[in-house]
Amino acid sequence: MRTATKRIASVVALATTTVAGAALTSTASEAAPNGPTMDIQLLSFNDFHGNLEAPSGSSGRVVVGHQLVTSPTTGAVSAGDVTQDAGGVEYLATHLAEARKGHPYSLTVAAGDLIGASPLLSAAFHDEPTIEAMNALHLDVTSVGNHEFDEGYLELQRMADGGCIDDGDGAANQNSCAAHTFTGANFDYLAANVFYSGTNKTILPAYSIKTFKGAKIGFIGMTLKDTPTIVTQAGVAGLTFKDEVATANALVPVLRAQGVNAIVVLIHQGGTPALEQWTATNGTTYNVNPNYKWACDGGTFDKTITGDSPILDIAKNLDPAIDMIVSGHTHQPYVCSVPDPKGQQRLVTSASSFGRLFTETDLTYDRRTQDIVRASVKGTNVIVSREVAKDPAETNIINLYKTLIAPVQNRVIGHITTSVTRTANAGGETPLGDLIADAQLADPSVKGPFATPVIAMMNPGGIRTDLTYHDGGTVTFGDAFAVQPFNNYLVSLDLTGAQIKSVLNEQWSGLNDPANKGTIKVLQVSKGFAYSHNGNVLGAVTLNGTPISDTTTYRVVTNNFVAGGGDNFGTFKSSTNVYFGGLDIDAFASYLSAHDPYTPAALDRITSP
Repeated sequence: MRTATKRIASVVALATTTVAGAALTSTASEAAPNGPTMDIQLLSFNDFHGNLEAPSGSSGRVVVGHQLVTSPTTGAVSAGDVTQDAGGVEYLATHLAEARKGHPYSLTVAAGDLIGASPLLSAAFHDEPTIEAMNALHLDVTSVGNHEFDEGYLELQRMADGGCIDDGDGAANQNSCAAHTFTGANFDYLAANVFYSGTNKTILPAYSIKTFKGAKIGFIGMTLKDTPTIVTQAGVAGLTFKDEVATANALVPVLRAQGVNAIVVLIHQGGTPALEQWTATNGTTYNVNPNYKWACDGGTFDKTITGDSPILDIAKNLDPAIDMIVSGHTHQPYVCSVPDPKGQQRLVTSASSFGRLFTETDLTYDRRTQDIVRASVKGTNVIVSREVAKDPAETNIINLYKTLIAPVQNRVIGHITTSVTRTANAGGETPLGDLIADAQLADPSVKGPFATPVIAMMNPGGIRTDLTYHDGGTVTFGDAFAVQPFNNYLVSLDLTGAQIKSVLNEQWSGLNDPANKGTIKVLQVSKGFAYSHNGNVLGAVTLNGTPISDTTTYRVVTNNFVAGGGDNFGTFKSSTNVYFGGLDIDAFASYLSAHDPYTPAALDRITSP
């Protein structure tokens, strides 16, 4: 079931300057303006991914500096990170509330992926707890991100509108409306570049207008145009994702026609800082992980953001009438100025991920021009430290769902003798990738009426965290779910040897080619299957020591995301005899139970000279 009482769909004709239908407009404050200009505060974050509780491990830390580290065994000196624990919605809400003090004109906005790839505490309830947490911290508006489509656009609309799913009271480890009827988002969800295919109608509003005593600010919200290549195909079936720049630029005259000259773009696409060059006290310069303030250091774009970052071309081509860009997707921290088409500097921000940072941006609104004074826009990334009091409303949400999830989350499914990590060898193979691929190959649900699978392939982006040794090696269902949080289905299918080689070449070619602003994606493979490469050229490919034949058909297991061509592995879409099995998390849990305790094997499946 779902309701549709709150959503107002926007209809956008990109070839014109009009919008048929309504968008979202609200009054943000009724306080008296402070003269001909107004000081306005924007608080922003991105890529929260349902991290209600303070995230652990590297996901719960930010780099704040560097130090020299001496190996206790070899005496070798190297550079290491100095980090600070950060994140957790209880602390984020408190920090945002504190930041708003003294700012009568303040808005809180986000740039997508608030939900999806979430910890079990949120994912087990279809991310309803995260939407409720965002309501409690007084989020005003967000764009959609690619992970908002993990369960399909109808489910995304339910996140905005409210309502319950008849999901069998816990089927697939999920339960809608477990505590109460889900009422949906109190904030605006925007999807300006996501259309019902064959129409000019967006699935959610394209923009939102916020008003302070007559001062209007328009927000255009978009996800990256390549979303269909990185989400499950079923989740985006029937939708068209249009170019980010063309979409936003077409909406500028639409907003101006409504008296809106101050425009902010919220976009789920981003950039990546390069490695920081840090000179230590010994005079040696090291390439290190950048600290959270290093990229651009609050100034103009320079070599600290890699030139192949997609957000740069977008920022350089968005209409000069757009005053600021809040970005995301890459999980990186930066506050940079990028020149617009007229050469005027324009702020582009991103606040890392998982609620570890937020960006505070101060700007001046000129009531005479009804526009933002571009030179006034100043932004800073702020650490969500855990030294402040927890927000009680957020604590209540967490405690409610922790009680409901406890029996599932705390169930022990096996043990490990040491941490099973995502640390890769020279070829890109990881211990955790080996474990997951072996679990998928062993899962009986994928056999079906066809041949028994002999190869499994797992995309690295679907492995979200390490399986860390704790409590004597105990592994709970919650631990396993943190590693694989998507509830993807396993799929078995037929590929020829030639097609398998094509898949392997797609790891570094086509849209995954760094020369095309892509990212190399090394598929993790099951025991018995092996291949070599030198970074962009495929070498020997064998199964149980025998070279695979181009003309022989092999039964392969992967998840439904990859099987649908996700992560730019298009060859999978040409497979035959496709058969859907069970959930990947169930296969993972069953394998750990059957191999208790589990010890990682040597990395010998993917090699590179």
